Amino acid sequence: MTIKSVTPIILDLPFDVGTTQSSFAGRPRQMAMLLIRVETESGLVGWGEAFGYAVWPATQMAIEKIIAPMVVGQDETNIKSLMDDLQRQLHLLGRTGPVVYALSGLDIALWDIAGKKANQPLATLLGGAKHTDFSVYASLVRYNDGPLIARQAKAALDQGFSAIKLHEIDVAHVATARNAIGDHVPLMMDTNCPWSTEEAISKAQSLQKYNLHWLEEPIYPPEDFLALARVRKEGRVKIAAGENAMSPTDFRALFDANAVDFAQPSVTKVGGVSEMKRIIDLAGDRKVKLIPHSPYFGPGLLATMHLCATIEPDTLIEYSYVKLGANPVGEAVRLKNGRLQLPLGAGLGFDPDPDIVSRYQLKS
Repeated sequence: MTIKSVTPIILDLPFDVGTTQSSFAGRPRQMAMLLIRVETESGLVGWGEAFGYAVWPATQMAIEKIIAPMVVGQDETNIKSLMDDLQRQLHLLGRTGPVVYALSGLDIALWDIAGKKANQPLATLLGGAKHTDFSVYASLVRYNDGPLIARQAKAALDQGFSAIKLHEIDVAHVATARNAIGDHVPLMMDTNCPWSTEEAISKAQSLQKYNLHWLEEPIYPPEDFLALARVRKEGRVKIAAGENAMSPTDFRALFDANAVDFAQPSVTKVGGVSEMKRIIDLAGDRKVKLIPHSPYFGPGLLATMHLCATIEPDTLIEYSYVKLGANPVGEAVRLKNGRLQLPLGAGLGFDPDPDIVSRYQLKS
């Protein structure tokens, strides 16, 4: 078999986060989904997802100008050999960022093809599903508004979510959320790397009274794993991190530093299913709980579910608390009583709806 084409498809999806003031990097937030469509000469089509958000234009160019010309005509059946070769050839362009995000989407699509060719779910190819449904936590956007935080957190609980994650940086907002949801609901805080080590230790100590399930990505730079270990020890709080760790090597260093209680690799950022599986195995060997970073709605979330289906004991799935006006794989990631069901069709189990793809595709 031979790869015939690799095509990035950018969707600009309508969405509602419960406020008109949501932004990213000083600009209005865009809900961009960057799909990767891979077709073989035999007509099989696989779908992947590369990390999108505000970086999608660079990732799109990496796919179109660098990666697609390298893989068209290649045999897609030996995923490990192909992806390892691409990683080695492209390492001079950076071990993180748009090139690796693009490779992630390609790898997911190749695994989707492999599952379709074998007529088996991806989880089966990865060793077999230990479970087929998942507890889900609501990952709220940053509101910076106490009453809105309380309202959204309570609404998520009413919809069946088992835990709540904030993206705030004020201790007062954590207090507001805790008061709104009660003492027994797991509450997490993702700060997106705002503090120095000393600031993070002080904040962690101030947060102890609110019984956080974890404090996520509290320091800048995020790759300072020794500093993160200090926050964990001196702040006396459980730490989650990993969305900014970009390879099994990074995660090995993270674990060696005793920096985390929860590892959070992101399948659309680390190199796809292949690299994510290596990280899962490493976390298992090191006895570190793995709860992936997965604020996605498309093939990235589907791939995450299949990977998590192989983990024992089961793990929480992150679910962005955003109301999408349309989602090309919406039926496959629809919550039922606060849980997600693993799609058991071949490959990822669900292809994007072509009508939705056509309607919301950004034309270049």
